Amino acid sequence: MNTMILGLTGSIATGKSTVSSFFRKMNIPVIDADVVARQVTAPNSVALLQIKNHFGDDAINDDGTMNRNYIAKQVFSDPAKLATLNKITAPLIRAGIIEQLEKYKTQSAKLVVLDMPLLYEQHYENIVDQVMVVYTTEELQLQRLMKRNSLTIKAAKQRIAAQITIDQKVQLADVVIDNSGYVAETKKQVVKWLEDQSFRNEE
Repeated sequence: MNTMILGLTGSIATGKSTVSSFFRKMNIPVIDADVVARQVTAPNSVALLQIKNHFGDDAINDDGTMNRNYIAKQVFSDPAKLATLNKITAPLIRAGIIEQLEKYKTQSAKLVVLDMPLLYEQHYENIVDQVMVVYTTEELQLQRLMKRNSLTIKAAKQRIAAQITIDQKVQLADVVIDNSGYVAETKKQVVKWLEDQSFRNEE
């Protein structure tokens, strides 16, 4: 039996994590690219040492973990620094994700979801069967991001600008989930897609 790989993405603060949680609750395996990224940059890892060399001692917290707030401020205001960070981490993240995908294929999972914010930016559309984009309006996206991360409008816009726009992702998507309304409405769209694909599991 072939395993279908669904790439789940969106733009920052459009609600991708909400949709990801629906899949988890329906016992569908989810590979979280952010979790893989944290594993890659764990204390004393090769990647974290390289990050320290490029970004300085402030890139490491006192407990040896990566100072994510510091790194975020560095890379979201400087495309060259973002490119440097990606050069260090991207190959290791891809290897970790592919390893997990192969594990689920070996287990004959019917459907595996790859939850990845930068799916298009990192060209993972080439290793998934379909891409689901979680959409909301740019106005709602900005409001949610400012509230969620306690950011100024300038800082929020910088983070949004570091990604492909949500409208561009919608154009590239195989399926679009509109998360502009209530959570229940978003869930209905996900359930319908699962039913259309014959992947509905009981919660």
